[in-house]
Amino acid sequence: MKSVGIIGGLGPETTAQFYLEVIFQCQKQNQEQRPLIVISSVPLPFEIERDLISSNMGIERYLPFLIEEAKRLEASGVDFLVLPCNSLHVFIKDLRQSVNIPILSIVEETINYINREDYKKIGLISTAATVANGVYETQFKQSNLVYLVPDDMQAQQINNVIQRLVNGEHLNSDRSYLELVAEHLENQAVDSIALACTDLQLLLPIKSRVPVFDTMKILAAGTAQFILSNN
Repeated sequence: MKSVGIIGGLGPETTAQFYLEVIFQCQKQNQEQRPLIVISSVPLPFEIERDLISSNMGIERYLPFLIEEAKRLEASGVDFLVLPCNSLHVFIKDLRQSVNIPILSIVEETINYINREDYKKIGLISTAATVANGVYETQFKQSNLVYLVPDDMQAQQINNVIQRLVNGEHLNSDRSYLELVAEHLENQAVDSIALACTDLQLLLPIKSRVPVFDTMKILAAGTAQFILSNN
């Protein structure tokens, strides 16, 4: 059984949910012992976090913090790393180059899931930073997947929703707004909707006429599978 290091705290409640999901996924498949999980909660200044979520500014300021925590986790002796935050996967290549152990990608795991489910046109709900930096879009195009995103006004409102979630606020009005965004995407004939910001899973369930899937749970399933794999 492999050990995993989580580069977490972005945001903290999602990291806690991700930890629990990995534990339960492993327990379903292995009744002998619990996995070794080490969490490094990134000591990020609140100002940097607010700038990224609210206005997609200063994402480059994250990288030194992420690399430091990746190296700290590697030094702890874990076998591989995961980063539950979608937006920060813009740095996946930099992080992989900074350590000598594997790092699973939430984007790669999500594309594998989409291909297994045979979805062809995906509605993508995420932070403005995720869209602006092409975190999913580049690999979607390489995989010949069609995607749609909310309009600019909706995207700004979603950023506000995410900021409240990061601060521990779970509002029914925010869930209702996500359902309106989902309906807008449904009306453009998407066959599925991806919650491509892991904090959005805190508002589930979201009513929709098409399947809504959570990238956090997809990464958790991939993490559990890697923990229990023999290679």
